[in-house]
Amino acid sequence: MRLRPALLAAFALALVARADEGMWTFDNLPLKTLKEKYGFQPSQDWLEHVRLSALSFGGGSGSFVSRDGLAITNHHVGRGWVQSVSGPGEKDFIKHGFLARTRDQELKIPGATLRTLMAMENVTEAVNAAVKPGMSAAQATEARQNALKGLREARGKATGLAYSPVTLYQGGEFWLYGYKVHRDIRLVMAPETGIAAFGGDPDNFTYPRHDLDFTLFRVYEDGKPYQPAHHLTWGTEGVKLGDLTFVVGHPGSTQRLITHAQMLHARDTTLPARLASLETMRQQMKAFAAQSDEHARQVNTRIYGIENSLKALSGYLRGLKDVEALKGIQQREQELQAKVATDPKLQAEAGGSWKAIAQALAQTRDLAFETRYVSARYSSLLPVAVNLVRVIEEGAKPEAQRLKGYRAETELKTMREAALRPLRAGNAELDGFMLRKGLEEVEQALPAAHPFRKALLEGRSAEEAAKALETSKLADPEVRRALIEGGAKALAACEDPIVRVARRIAPMLAAQARRQEAAEATVAEHGARIARARFAVYGKSQYPDATGSLRLTFGPVATYPANGTLQQPFTTFHGLYDRALAWGPEAERGAWSLPQRWVEAKEKVNLSTPFNFVHAVDIIGGNSGSPVLNAKGEFVGIIFDGNIEMLPGNFYYDGKVNRGVTLDARAIREALEKVYDAGFLVDELLGKR
Repeated sequence: MRLRPALLAAFALALVARADEGMWTFDNLPLKTLKEKYGFQPSQDWLEHVRLSALSFGGGSGSFVSRDGLAITNHHVGRGWVQSVSGPGEKDFIKHGFLARTRDQELKIPGATLRTLMAMENVTEAVNAAVKPGMSAAQATEARQNALKGLREARGKATGLAYSPVTLYQGGEFWLYGYKVHRDIRLVMAPETGIAAFGGDPDNFTYPRHDLDFTLFRVYEDGKPYQPAHHLTWGTEGVKLGDLTFVVGHPGSTQRLITHAQMLHARDTTLPARLASLETMRQQMKAFAAQSDEHARQVNTRIYGIENSLKALSGYLRGLKDVEALKGIQQREQELQAKVATDPKLQAEAGGSWKAIAQALAQTRDLAFETRYVSARYSSLLPVAVNLVRVIEEGAKPEAQRLKGYRAETELKTMREAALRPLRAGNAELDGFMLRKGLEEVEQALPAAHPFRKALLEGRSAEEAAKALETSKLADPEVRRALIEGGAKALAACEDPIVRVARRIAPMLAAQARRQEAAEATVAEHGARIARARFAVYGKSQYPDATGSLRLTFGPVATYPANGTLQQPFTTFHGLYDRALAWGPEAERGAWSLPQRWVEAKEKVNLSTPFNFVHAVDIIGGNSGSPVLNAKGEFVGIIFDGNIEMLPGNFYYDGKVNRGVTLDARAIREALEKVYDAGFLVDELLGKR
């Protein structure tokens, strides 16, 4: 039966409304909602399979997609790794792409690791037991952290897994997640950035999209391809409008359970400061890139990351300027406060917590400006020098008086080892350029009498100060060893220019850190009290904020309203070529210019093949690279972005317009077969080899 246009419109609008909120932990999934709303309830075997197929890619997500350890993530997630094995000319794998046609051509990524979540343990009771009556907020926070650290070390020794602490509900629950760490990662395939990031920064966080944003790596163990116990099966049928999808990944951070005062602080203080700092860094990096093609190659990946952050943070700020949304958040907070007030026990514990948080934030309002400029970021050696100064100075103090991170003897030992560690070879030309630009920034922003400016520049111009600092010998680990062994006397006598600056600025940075620590401890302690009160009132019917830990979210392939119409859920190869033709190669520095092999492949590909699609799933930064699954648990796509409307999702969720943007598995297959002549990889993905 063919639906009339009016009925089609009604059907589409119904799908707009069917959005599902929540980034759920695997111990607390809304199975009842899934059953009632979609008639589907995943089995424990289904859940274990997708969990053990998922991978943590540091700040992103990914998954195993073959029995021989083939792992997939976004191109932009793996871009830094691709950059690390790239070089000039034809070896610029960011620009030209990379394809290993045999296993021995796969390139090992130095220092790369991936993680699989193997174990989860709720340790809330043991952690909270470490807090004793009469402890201050800072002491309570430290006691919980120490308890978590002890439990983590004990579990690691017992199992051989690498455990990470996971704090949920802002201190309402504490967990330990145990990971198997994969340390031999090799590059298999990366498309050209011209197609992986088609549309460049102008298209970032927008839709419709046409991005082939994926990269393939392979995990090795003992010199052989690793064979995971679980990997995702490649879906061959694809999805259509209305189909239920699942996203399994590591959303980085949301702040939906923070207080109204914290949101106002972010809106008025921290976000504007971060945006200003990032914009300055972008301009400095672009100035370096403009000096030569080689300079551009060296920093293009960094610029891409900065621009991505700028757009994301701007979206967060825009969300916090939505008056009606903030009113709703304030109203829900007041409702919780009213419920707390009716319970004497809850009122005694958390009734004053909202006010305490607001007061702590008010006391640190000026820190956003201070931390932007009063910092050790200006030279790659300056943080090393500051740490060295602290190792010597904090080590001479009683443990209770030491700065956070240096208190326990084990912490002090770790920092001492860090101070002596050989430094990774950097880009001296870039470091020198950024040092000069950073000192110029201080020179322009801070008055001549400001203590930090005086300590950093010593009355010299930024250019003169930079030249002096560049003569430092601190990169030599033996120089650092001599200072540590010589202690306070050797430190005071040292004339190395970086060390001299570090001695002068270290007290300023320490004072700044102590203020920040005190405020954070108050916010953490009272946030935990509010979280416990929320638990008492609502239980675990709510999902926790994203913390970088593994989550599952779900929702249908769906359209959404934008620009006075509905956005279609799918784009196609035809749309890709049409967009490239419409813009031409010169627009926005070639943002919509296709790589030559794609131009030549136009007659080979099926232009009707779906390319990207949108679905009503609750995601945030960190979900990049997350596999998208159908109800069978098959791989049907890979998340690479969200629409611009989802950015306020850092603070609240709007199901009418929040959409995940996904690269369709059918597009990956079509590209591998028809554009890259990589049918052998398709066979592996389909389990045929």
